[in-house]
Amino acid sequence: MDMQTPFARITGLGSAKKGTDHFWFQRLTALANVPLSLFLVWFVIRLAGADKAEMMATVANPLVAGLLVLTVISFTWHMRLGVQVVIEDYVQGEAAKLVLIILNAFFSFAIGAISVVSILMLAFGG
Repeated sequence: MDMQTPFARITGLGSAKKGTDHFWFQRLTALANVPLSLFLVWFVIRLAGADKAEMMATVANPLVAGLLVLTVISFTWHMRLGVQVVIEDYVQGEAAKLVLIILNAFFSFAIGAISVVSILMLAFGG
């Protein structure tokens, strides 16, 4: 038994099957951001007033560098998902919406990549 309306059958449009994934990834990154934010606050407080050598020595610790990389990845992924929802809900016009979603993805990836490379350069003494 088909539950689609006649119009939906004619246009062939239906669920994109991605809404649930998007919802859960946004919630999971939000949950991951709680302990990662606490770590980041500790990290900033710990290094307040520190010189460059002390900061580099702290970031050279594999646990600290790994947590910083995870923080950047989780924050940027969560940011991309959240901004995408805002674009989908409030931008009129499909072309503008598509362009902004693509720019959002590229911007989030660029911020994440630059941040991860910076952390790794600090961790490896570059």
